[in-house]
Amino acid sequence: MRSPLTWLPRGLALGLLAFLVFGPLANLVLWAFAEKWYFPHKLPLVYGFRFWSQVFKPSSDVFATLATSVSIALFCVVVCLALAVPAGFALARGRLPWRGAILLAFLLPQAFPSLAVYFNVARIFYTVGLNGTIPGVVLVHATHGLVFAVWIAAAAFAAIDPDLELAARNIGASRLRTFLTVTLPLAAPGIMASAIFVFLESLDEFTGTYFVGVPDVITLPLLMFNASIGGNYQIAAITALILLIPSVGFMLFIERFLKADVLAKVGG
Repeated sequence: MRSPLTWLPRGLALGLLAFLVFGPLANLVLWAFAEKWYFPHKLPLVYGFRFWSQVFKPSSDVFATLATSVSIALFCVVVCLALAVPAGFALARGRLPWRGAILLAFLLPQAFPSLAVYFNVARIFYTVGLNGTIPGVVLVHATHGLVFAVWIAAAAFAAIDPDLELAARNIGASRLRTFLTVTLPLAAPGIMASAIFVFLESLDEFTGTYFVGVPDVITLPLLMFNASIGGNYQIAAITALILLIPSVGFMLFIERFLKADVLAKVGG
């Protein structure tokens, strides 16, 4: 029989991990259903759906901002994949000089302070008429999305066995047909994974949207920020839960269609 001292550290570590993961989510759920909660009480005094009715009433802006967020994220996926698929293929198969430096360059948007970058981007976009427009917000989101899209696409193309493409060429397929019928389908799971990461990154983006889109483009993260700044914590919690729906849906999609043996092909 094992001594309690052998499993106690592991149990404490797992409990701490569960608290760090589910603690904030549990607090979010409490705020979403709390009608009255103030210091020094540890739990809400009154639970109910009063604030839910405010969020879902016809005059609410939640669904409009959610539609805007999803639309921007979808446009961002299209832009990123249009650039990442040829770039990833060239980086994986082409004999490009400074290949490592090119891949590193896509990380540069993450290396600088976001506030300084977006402030200057907003000034440039204002001069060219992109400030306060959805195309401007999509371009800002795409700078971050390309990090996931290019790196994952390059890994997906690099994981493909070149002999499969060579076999297609030997039976008469052109380079374009080989790419469309052999290379691209084999890289599709990795490209799909990159598209999901880009979508989720764009859906949750706040800083770039704030500097480039406000006041004409309002997304759900901006609406949630305005509610929390105004002290409407219940409204902010409910909008945060709504924002979780697309994220959870895509995670379930990955679990359903992109199994471990498929995703393992991406990292070659």
